[in-house]
Amino acid sequence: MSSTMPVPPNPRSSIAEERANPSFPVRELTYWIDGGRRVTELKERIMLELERDPLWRVSDHPNLSLAETRERAMSKIRRLADLATSRPLEETMIRMSIISVVDPGFWTRFGVHFGLFFGALQGQATPSQMAYWMDKGALSMQGITGCFGMTELGHGSNVAGLETTATLDEKVDEFIVHSPTLTATKWWIGGAAHTATHCAVYAQLIVKGQCYGTKTFVVQLRDTKTFALMPGVNIGDLGKKMGRDQIDNGWIRFTHVRIPRSHMLMKHTKVTRSGEVIEPPLAQLAYGALIQGRVSMVSDSANVAKRALTIATRYASVRRQFGGSASGAAETKLIDYPIHQYRLLPLMAQTFAMIFTAREVTANYEKLMGELSDLGEAKDAAADDVIKNLKETHATSAGLKAFCTWMCLNIIDQCRQSLGGHGYSAYTGLSQAYSDFAVHCTWEGDNTILTLQCGRYLVATALDARKGQPLPENLSYLKGAVSATGGLSDRACKGGSTEQVSSLDTLKAAWSSVAANAILNAVRDFEAGLAKGLAKDDAYEFSSASRLHAARMHTYTYLLHRFAAQVDRSPAALRPVLTLLAQLFGAHSAVQHSGEFLQAGFYTGPQIETLKGFVSHACSEIRKDAVSLTDAFNYTDYVVNSPLGRFDGDVYEKYFELVTSLNPAKPVPYFDSLIRPLLERTNETEAGPELEIDEE
Repeated sequence: MSSTMPVPPNPRSSIAEERANPSFPVRELTYWIDGGRRVTELKERIMLELERDPLWRVSDHPNLSLAETRERAMSKIRRLADLATSRPLEETMIRMSIISVVDPGFWTRFGVHFGLFFGALQGQATPSQMAYWMDKGALSMQGITGCFGMTELGHGSNVAGLETTATLDEKVDEFIVHSPTLTATKWWIGGAAHTATHCAVYAQLIVKGQCYGTKTFVVQLRDTKTFALMPGVNIGDLGKKMGRDQIDNGWIRFTHVRIPRSHMLMKHTKVTRSGEVIEPPLAQLAYGALIQGRVSMVSDSANVAKRALTIATRYASVRRQFGGSASGAAETKLIDYPIHQYRLLPLMAQTFAMIFTAREVTANYEKLMGELSDLGEAKDAAADDVIKNLKETHATSAGLKAFCTWMCLNIIDQCRQSLGGHGYSAYTGLSQAYSDFAVHCTWEGDNTILTLQCGRYLVATALDARKGQPLPENLSYLKGAVSATGGLSDRACKGGSTEQVSSLDTLKAAWSSVAANAILNAVRDFEAGLAKGLAKDDAYEFSSASRLHAARMHTYTYLLHRFAAQVDRSPAALRPVLTLLAQLFGAHSAVQHSGEFLQAGFYTGPQIETLKGFVSHACSEIRKDAVSLTDAFNYTDYVVNSPLGRFDGDVYEKYFELVTSLNPAKPVPYFDSLIRPLLERTNETEAGPELEIDEE
């Protein structure tokens, strides 16, 4: 039986085929994703600047030691600090969003000062305090480098339970900052080990023996001239981590460290010279500082997912495997296999959902911050509306942070696995991306805790609505999904055709119904806890599983509705492909949670089967535009930083070049000490009797 030689792959021509006939104008989609041509061109300029700057070399990151990684990161700090203070804020924010993809560890190290430490000053300092710290160099990092001391060895998400204390000594007008126990040691503090001179420390305010809860204090850690630790301050290095080794995380212990009373940030709570504590009229205003980090992680999830999908989709379009049995035929592209389409393209739809949701939630957050800034000390009806909006945004951002970061982490790993064995290589870009991104699921609030916060808000809002209170905008779907008696409305899908089952309007109604059902179930569980005689907080704990589930269903519904809203506003030339992506997001997510739709009575079993068929059809249609969709993300090869995700498709040549250049042949350092003795060892024991098994 004769066989034919396999046809060698031609990856350049393979990927060129993918771009031959896109169904939409790629550049126009880039503008739509970025928010306009001007922003796209600014991003392209910044990406080119980074690529041409020797300081920003990233291709050799996998081979750097811990010390080299930290030193490389620190070498970039001054240049970026100068740019951050000399260039427009918009440009700085866009630069940082790109850097968060290019070098997430550096982004963290830089962001600890500018985002967390300086952010604490912006959110909690009075105008005079802000002017003082600005004059000290807090913005420009000239004289001060800051860190953020919230997390402790024994406490993370429970900020109210922090053990560090700040006790007012009225005689000398100072606070005494102290770590009374081992578990009060500040832990995971980015920048503490090597870099920070000052820390925004979260500690229990104690005045005249009374505790007033957790407040923020600026504590000097090191002498700004000698860099020696200040009296009473002990600091250590936390060493190697799962990812983001560019940031020097450390621990801090305070032993009766004295700071001026004015170093307590007093925008909200104030402490006078005589020891009078003045609490803010609107305690909820402190929520605003927490929301920014959560909103930024929705955007970061979208940006990182775009890179992962660019790598996986381009590789799937040039990698050929099996098939090609006919004489002279090439093997089949991975992207042409339906199972590979099903593997990747729903992730593409999820990424677009995050992109457009991030856009809306960021705009809403900026609007809210403007309203809070204008609010002052007001307590009128307008203030009540702003506070309601603040609570809604706080809860929504909590759910989005949790489910978008979980979604992105899954996208990274699914894309990595889709690369086959090459996905395990540090040089193909996704193994380190997973390690670097995983922290998003626990910092800025553990995801499970955040979902419970969101779920608690959903239960409370549903109970308020039952009493006649108006529903907030992002829960307006409850109006149609909940009946006058408080149960689920009869909103079953009518018809069984693919179009009837999978239209965007039907999917929006379906998810609204499912989310409403989940919220009502959480309300019932909460009320069942109360009926058992549990206190309110205990009843919320009793219903924690259903609260988490309600938060999940609500967040998926929110994502779909925000995606659909952006589709409606999109240019006509983009609407068909974006509509199909939105349908795929809603339908695939529904299939993954099909039991919920059956339980809510919206879909029947046969309709779910029809929906499954639509998902396969949508994947096959989107497959035709898969590479063009990743091209619209507009990441340069430098930002993608993976030989398998190259724009020109030349994956094998560049992969081989990268691996061989970073790992040149050289003598094995332990050959003489370990390998040679292994090979040349002799058996010095006496031979024993032979075992004659044949005679038994």
